[in-house]
Amino acid sequence: WSQIQKLKKDRWQERHILRPYLAFDSILCEALQHNLPPFTPPPHTEDSVYPMPRVIFRMFDYTDDPEGPVMPGSHSVERFVIEENLHCIIKSHWKERKTCAAQLLSYPGNNKIPLNYHIVEVIFAELFQLPSPPHIEVMYTTLLIELCKLQPGSLPQVLAQATEMLYMRLDTMNTTCVDRFINWFSHHLSNFQFRWSWEDWSDCLTQDLEKPKPKFVREVLEKCMRLSYHQRIIDIVPASFSVLSPANPVCIYKYGDESNRSLPGYTVALCLTIAIKNKASNDEIFSILKDVPNPNQDDDDDEGFTFNPLKIEVFVQTLLHLAAKSFSHSFSALAKFHEVFKTLAESDEGKLHVLRVVYEVWKNHPQMIAVLVDKMIRTQIVDCAAVANWIFSSELAHDFTRFYIWEILHSTIRKMNKHVLKIHKELEETKARLARQHKRRDSDDDDDDDDRSSDREDGPLEEQIERLQEKVESAQSEQKNLFLVIFQRFIMLLTEHLVRCETGGIDVFTPWYKSCIERLQQIFLQHHQIIQQYMVTLENLLFTAELDHHILAVFQQFCALQA
Repeated sequence: WSQIQKLKKDRWQERHILRPYLAFDSILCEALQHNLPPFTPPPHTEDSVYPMPRVIFRMFDYTDDPEGPVMPGSHSVERFVIEENLHCIIKSHWKERKTCAAQLLSYPGNNKIPLNYHIVEVIFAELFQLPSPPHIEVMYTTLLIELCKLQPGSLPQVLAQATEMLYMRLDTMNTTCVDRFINWFSHHLSNFQFRWSWEDWSDCLTQDLEKPKPKFVREVLEKCMRLSYHQRIIDIVPASFSVLSPANPVCIYKYGDESNRSLPGYTVALCLTIAIKNKASNDEIFSILKDVPNPNQDDDDDEGFTFNPLKIEVFVQTLLHLAAKSFSHSFSALAKFHEVFKTLAESDEGKLHVLRVVYEVWKNHPQMIAVLVDKMIRTQIVDCAAVANWIFSSELAHDFTRFYIWEILHSTIRKMNKHVLKIHKELEETKARLARQHKRRDSDDDDDDDDRSSDREDGPLEEQIERLQEKVESAQSEQKNLFLVIFQRFIMLLTEHLVRCETGGIDVFTPWYKSCIERLQQIFLQHHQIIQQYMVTLENLLFTAELDHHILAVFQQFCALQA
């Protein structure tokens, strides 16, 4: 609005809107004039859908480029016009990065404005848009790489300046945007030989490791390792950054050291190792695991294959150790011994313990944890609710604010949502087939025998619809339960923190609290379309009036988005 007010003050004059009609002035001056009718916006209704609020993103001002053309001020309408045009170029050409980059750099009137600054600002504005960017995140990375190639003498410097500014503002940056900044920066570095002046960011080394700056550097290096290898990352950063460097991503196998001979299950682990190397069958594995005592069970109980934490620990530790060579080896191991996993992890406690052991073995290799959990969900060794409970468990408290943890949780939620959509789509398609059959029958004037034949054809479809209806209801129930588990655990963790701070006279707003409350907001925003279906349940069961106002405010803000 301030831009409109300034434009009015400037007598509605600006210099950046393209005016192609000027070339046809002699023709247009003789054209018939039209009176535009008044425009009345439609009234509000109960089912009106409104766009999400949009934040105007600003990084630069005229002081950031003192040598080139002056950047229009934040309150000038020229700034809006330039940005809107650049957004339109990206929207038109985003599928072809080379064309998109060339079109951006050939923006009309580029000699009147600091174009590189505007382009970088607009790209980051889209990348950091909440709840999600207009296009896939990797597109922005590839577009910036292409722009750097086309303007090697100027654009990389502007991009480095922007990166520095974003780093300086990390303390106040939204956690979701920090995630995207990490993804973009690590991917960008991997395309430029990981070159960066890390010494300029040495201020992060003197801060608490939970603060945004050291966490950002740590996560960037972790992501860079995924795109390279451990030793390369160790070599590119100064020795002083070793505290933030990723751990060597090796498997931790506790039964591999002879000093652990006294561990329960050590002998069985050795037998399992030999059996798996000799391509033992599932029955042979079960036979070996019978010798593992159950610490949760009395001697006179019938053991069977109920939840036995030690049995799971010995089997999963040994198998993951033997399959540690690569992702493919690990996937093959899960596939080969799928029946064993399903039997051992039959109960909810069993599923949770499988995930605990995966973390124990691969705690130094977050990417391996992420892909194994993903595979276990796909193969139904564990379910989505088990993953959610595991993420909020005390065993993962040390890594709770780590980037990969939330990667896993969001991936889990997306899988559940896709599962529900898939079954729902099958149901709708089957209903459509039945409707088409009815339509054909109504249009034909056949005899009674044919009607009976059509009834027989309808039978299997109607049964299929009934089965699919049950599957949809079951899947939606699982989906609702998943969100209930996630929000309940958030509330428990945050409430414990608030009570602890209140009783100890400590400031509530710690780095952990900021991260946790913003992760809660992130869940609401990124999955808002699904969560809206369960708003009444959430309000009645979890986000009640008795809840602490710090937590309740997040739910109320989410409700206000659709009010």
